[in-house]
Amino acid sequence: MREETVKITTEFIKLDALLKFAGVVETGGEAKQAIQDGEVLVNGETCNMRGKKLRPGDTAELPSAGVRVLVT
Repeated sequence: MREETVKITTEFIKLDALLKFAGVVETGGEAKQAIQDGEVLVNGETCNMRGKKLRPGDTAELPSAGVRVLVT
């Protein structure tokens, strides 16, 4: 599984924006669909909330794409 690190300068980033910003998905619609389908793990647990706020230290994974994103 490849790992991407995304550095944010704000307090948090929303899950759908993180997936798009990290290049895990190409569009916001693709991010929304993956999240709704239960394909995304946040800190190791399935997350169905596309507006979930991730802060530094959190991780998001899309196992079907073989990608793990670490927020710093």
